[in-house]
Parts: sequence; C-alpha cells; structure tokens
Amino acid sequence: MSDAPLLVERLPDRVVATLDRPSKHNAIDQATIDCLHELCAELEAQPRTLILTGAGGTFAAGADIAQLCDRRAEDALRGINATAFVRVGELPMPVIAAIDGYALGGGAELAYAADIRIGSTTLRIGNPETGLGILAAAGATWRLPEIVGHARAAELLLTGRVVHADEAAAIGLVSSVHPAADLLAAAHAIADRIATNDPLATQYTKRALRAPRERHPAIDGELQAELFERPEKQRLMTAFLEKRAER
Repeated sequence: MSDAPLLVERLPDRVVATLDRPSKHNAIDQATIDCLHELCAELEAQPRTLILTGAGGTFAAGADIAQLCDRRAEDALRGINATAFVRVGELPMPVIAAIDGYALGGGAELAYAADIRIGSTTLRIGNPETGLGILAAAGATWRLPEIVGHARAAELLLTGRVVHADEAAAIGLVSSVHPAADLLAAAHAIADRIATNDPLATQYTKRALRAPRERHPAIDGELQAELFERPEKQRLMTAFLEKRAER
C-alpha cells in the first residue's frame, strides 16, 4: 500500500526496508512495529541480508510521541518497540542500517539493533529520552554499551547528547560515513560483499557473535563442527587451493 509506513524492496539475496512516514519524520508508531514483525517473519523463513534506511533525509526521528504519551505501565511491560528490535537483531542474516539525518530515541535504538551501521554526513544520532521523563528502554541501555563501551554509553544516555557523524565514526557507533546521495549504494556494496560468502557460514558467524560470553568457546566449536561436515566447505576450500596452485 502507498501509505504503508515501511516500504519493502525484495531482491534475491537482500531486502531493503525504508521507513516512510515523511510527515512524521519517520517516527516509529504501532503500524511500523507491526510491519517490522511481518518483515522479520518473512526473513526468518527465508534468510536474506536486510538493509534498513529511512526516506526523506531522515532515518527515524524517534518513537511516535503522540502514541507514547498515551502509554501506561502495562504498555512498558509489554516492551512494544523492544520486542520488535530484538527480533530485528536476531534475524539469521546480517542487518545493515544506512542512517541518514536524524536517528533519535527509538530510531537510534532500531539502528543499534543492526549488525553494521553506516551514516551520512548529516547523521545526528542519540537518545534524548530522559528529557521526556522516560528512559531509552528499547535496547539502548544494553546495546549501546556493547557498541561504544560502558563509559561512553553512560555519558550519552545520561546526558541525552546527540552525536554528529564524525564523532559517531570516531567512537565506533557507525563504521563509515558517506555523502547522503551515496549512502544506500554504500549499504548495497556491503551487502554485495556479504553475498560473496557462504550464506550458512555467515549465519553461523552472526549466531556466534550474538551469543553471550559464557557460551564461548563451546558454541564456536559446535557451529564449526556442523560447517566442517558440509560438502560446501570441501568445495570452497578445494577451489581455494586450486586457485592458489595456479598462481
């Protein structure tokens, strides 16, 4: 539908999902969350790389304050946005966030759920929730420390300070910065590189990366044991050896 809050482009090895509520600066409302759940169900059944981006020079200006204002304790305990963002983060294949312009509050937390984040030169990202009398409860308090370290995350979350593109790159919040016109192409270039690798090895690498510290090194061995028994491992390694012998 033309008025859908999430526009989805499906390609054989990837999906591009664009937050598209231009009149609300792509604020994340319940309809957007519902669309994210539908998309996650699709990508759980048919794993592909996901590129998340926003329309109109904005990633997402935050959660929809008009809806948030009416929510009460039972809504907080349901974890409406948090549950969807966890599902995004746990998708089998990599998630790339291409962040243009503002990514604030819930918009920032959706970006934090991605495996790889890149930004435009106009990037402005942060969590000003405490200024609205709430906390960043959709992943920022545990994902952001994993990304930038505890001390930096504490400073950003407790002050509500918004980070610009250069600082975001310097602290590792995004891995690269691009002109806005080149941002989506840069995201596709990353997806292209991922597509050259074995899909199951990529999925297992992501699973190991997402595993808690106490599961290592056992989980690495378990996943590697499965990969070692696959004909695809033998084929790829044989091809590598043959190519090296030709040099």
